[in-house]
Amino acid sequence: MKKMMIAAAAAAVTAGSVQAGGFERSALPLGFMFEKGNYAELSFGSVSPKVSGVLAPMPSVTTGSVLKDYTTFGFAVKTDINEKLSLGLTVDPTFGADVFYPTGTGFPLAGSSAKLRGETIAAVARYKFNENFSVHGGLRSVGIGGDLFLPAAGNYRAKFGNDRDLGYLIGVAYEKPEIALRVALTYASETKHTLNTSIAGVPMTFDVPVKLPQSLTLDAQTGIAADTLLFGSIRWMDWSVTRLDGPLLPPSVNPLVSYDHDTITYNIGIGRKFSDAFSGAISIGYEKHHGGIVGNLGPTDGQKSIQIGGTYTHQNMKITAGVRYVDIGDAIALRGNSRFTGNKAVAVGMKVGFSF
Repeated sequence: MKKMMIAAAAAAVTAGSVQAGGFERSALPLGFMFEKGNYAELSFGSVSPKVSGVLAPMPSVTTGSVLKDYTTFGFAVKTDINEKLSLGLTVDPTFGADVFYPTGTGFPLAGSSAKLRGETIAAVARYKFNENFSVHGGLRSVGIGGDLFLPAAGNYRAKFGNDRDLGYLIGVAYEKPEIALRVALTYASETKHTLNTSIAGVPMTFDVPVKLPQSLTLDAQTGIAADTLLFGSIRWMDWSVTRLDGPLLPPSVNPLVSYDHDTITYNIGIGRKFSDAFSGAISIGYEKHHGGIVGNLGPTDGQKSIQIGGTYTHQNMKITAGVRYVDIGDAIALRGNSRFTGNKAVAVGMKVGFSF
């Protein structure tokens, strides 16, 4: 039962984090560390957000859709050293943003664009004290970098060079296999970066500091009836520490990225085994709408989502696929001069896992 129902739970999260707090695209996956025996997986996600706004004094002036479609790829592998110790490695597209304000709209930021990229490479170990208790932890190498173009600020163009910092994660888990119960708590540390930044037309570079947030994640699942699993998660991220400034930009433009609030994201779902080969799941997600002013490079505030997915298992291979619809929270940006409402995103994801 445990193996089958964990597969069902995975079906409800494979489409990834769509417009979760800040610019997180994927919570570092650790479920692979709880697979039986040696295991490897490849994951793919495609996200199509539709986020647009209007100029508050002139509702006929619209932004057009400002968030671009994107795809993500991930990889994880785990091996058992002995009955108690397992080692794993994962590559995850944790952070990202793709913003472009279409030209020809008359909106003050028309033509502006920004791109951020940040991936995590993590080496993880898990040690089982017995059938019920285990601890896990490891090191995370987190990278971040990007570029920015602001035509309304004198054709300001900046390139933020990629920088990596070493963080860590640590956690504990309790399991009761006979009822498919697993509760895991994982803490991931903050990372600090200094981005070597060049500005077009300026014969020098600048060191720009930025912090990426710490997080605390509680994952849980339990069997509630024959072949039926209840699962969920609560994830806190310390986004209020993250601020990114553009060198030589006036205070009226900076900060480029900042957040007034931390975020807590909730997910809950139910999974069901339909046959020896197929299981499915449905889940809902929620992130609080805080209100206040947000940055134009991330004009969203909170979310609600629903996702369905399924897992097909054949011999040593399992294929998991899911689709998520996200109602993205309304936001006020550009110091109150633009309002983003009626926004949404659709994400599809697939994961292929192999036991060997």
